[in-house]
Amino acid sequence: MNIEPVKIDDLSPEERRAVMERSMEDISGIYEDVRKIVEDVRNRGDAVALQHYRKHKADIAPSDLEVTKEEIDAAYKDMDPKVVECLKAAAENITKFHRAQLERDMWSIEIKEGILAGRVTRPMDIVGCYIPGGTAAYPSSILMTVLPAKVAGVERIVAVTPPKKGMVANPATLVAADIAGCDRIFKVGGPWGIAGLAYGTETMPRVDKIVGPGNKYVTAAKMLVYGQVDIDSPAGPSEALILADHTGDPELIAVDFLSQIEHDPDSAAVLVTPSAKLASSVCQIINREYEGLPRKEIFESSLAKHSYVLIARDMEQAIEFTNEYATEHLQILTEDPFIILNRIKHAGSIFLGPYAPVPVGDYASGTNHVLPTGQCARMFSGLSVDDFIKKPTFQYLSKKGLASLKDVVITLAEAEGLPIHAKAVRARFE
Repeated sequence: MNIEPVKIDDLSPEERRAVMERSMEDISGIYEDVRKIVEDVRNRGDAVALQHYRKHKADIAPSDLEVTKEEIDAAYKDMDPKVVECLKAAAENITKFHRAQLERDMWSIEIKEGILAGRVTRPMDIVGCYIPGGTAAYPSSILMTVLPAKVAGVERIVAVTPPKKGMVANPATLVAADIAGCDRIFKVGGPWGIAGLAYGTETMPRVDKIVGPGNKYVTAAKMLVYGQVDIDSPAGPSEALILADHTGDPELIAVDFLSQIEHDPDSAAVLVTPSAKLASSVCQIINREYEGLPRKEIFESSLAKHSYVLIARDMEQAIEFTNEYATEHLQILTEDPFIILNRIKHAGSIFLGPYAPVPVGDYASGTNHVLPTGQCARMFSGLSVDDFIKKPTFQYLSKKGLASLKDVVITLAEAEGLPIHAKAVRARFE
C-alpha cells in the first residue's frame, strides 16, 4: 500500500466527485428486503424477532428480549472497575456540555399592542436509542444518545442493541446504559429493533423518535419508519478531514489520519494542506506505519477507496474544499485555528489545535459523537438536546389586537377561497 499526495487542481471532475461522495451508503440494494422485515414486525410484533433470534437461543421466549436487573448487576461484575469509572467520568462531561444547550422554557414578544406571541419548549415523552453491538461494543454511543435525552427531560428512554449467542447483551453496553439512566433495554438489533421501536410490539413500547448509529440495514430501517417516528440524520461510515498548514506536526497528523480509518473498511480520511512539504512528510509516515498496523485489511480498503492527501494552492482553496466536503469530523491544525474556525460553514464536530484529536470527542470531552456523514453536515447537526425537544408556538390577542389584524386576515382568507376562515374572525365583531 502506498499513498501519495495529489494536488486539488490535478483532480479530474470524476476524481473530485469520488472524493466528495466517499463512502455515502447506497441502501437501494437492501431497501426492499428491509421493508419486508419492517412491515412484518409492524404486523406480527415480537414473533418476528423471536423467529430471527432463535439462532441464538432455541427455546427463546418474549421475556428473553428485555434486559433484566440481574443481567445489569452481572454486567457490572464482568467489567473492569477502571472502565466503569471512566464511563462515569465521560458521562459527567457529556451531561455538563448538554445542559449548557438547554433553552428558556418559554419566551414571548409583543408583536404590536394587544398581540402577544411566543414559544415554549417541551420534551418528547419517549425516545429510542439504537446501540450497535455486533462485532464490537460501543458503550460510548449509549452515553451520547441517552444523556442528551435525559438532560432534555424525556420521560422514558429505551435502548435496543443486538444480542450475541444465548441472547446475551454486551456487558459494557449494559453498564453504560445504567450509568446514563436508560429506563429499558431490549436485546433486539437491526431492522427488527428499529421497527419494534417505531410501531411497538407486545414487549417493546412505541417511541416518538429513534436516534443512534448503525449499519446500512439500520439506516434503511430508520428511513422507512421516518414519518411514523422522527429520526436523527442518516449515518454512514466514519470520516474525518484534517485541515493543516505548515505548522502541523506530520507525525501527529499521520496518526490522526490512520485513527479515523480503523473503524471500518469504508471509513474515510482526508488531509488538505497548502504545504507540499507537510503533505509529503505525512504520506511517508503513513506508508512507513502501514506495515505494522493491526487489522490491515480494514486500513487497506479505506486507504485505497476513500482516503486522500491533497495539496491546495493556498489556504483559501483548502478552506473552500473543506466546506464542500462537509465532513463528520474536522481537525484544524493551523497557526491560529480560531481564525480558520470563523470560515468553516459545514462540519459535524470541529477539533481545534494539536491537543484536540478526534477520539477526545468520541469519548470524553463532552461534545456528541453522533454526527452527520456523507456531506449531510450541510444540513444536519450532531445529536443534541434540541433533538429531544419540541417547540410549539402560542399567541394571545386582545379584542383590540384582533381588530388590528381583522381586515388583513379576512382579505387573505377570502383570497385563498376559505370564507369560513374569514367568518371565524368577522364573527367576533358582529
